[in-house]
Amino acid sequence: MKEQKFTITDETGIHARPATLLVNKAGQYESQVELHYNGKAVNLKSIMGVMSLGVPKGAEITITVEGTDEEQALEGIADTIREQLGE
Repeated sequence: MKEQKFTITDETGIHARPATLLVNKAGQYESQVELHYNGKAVNLKSIMGVMSLGVPKGAEITITVEGTDEEQALEGIADTIREQLGE
């Protein structure tokens, strides 16, 4: 299993557009991908799950990936987060 922490710097946090980008990116991989925030974990392949967390600006999130393509999945998702939401 791989995991990485990120800080959300986008002014509006993880709102609909970037959430859709993250879900679409996670869906490209076979591995199980989860977003952890504030003691909760959701499947990053579920738009409803991601939106239900209400992740605001300044939040620290953790992405965990487990499966056959976990390294590629984490790298792709990390790139999407850095380009769209934070660091």
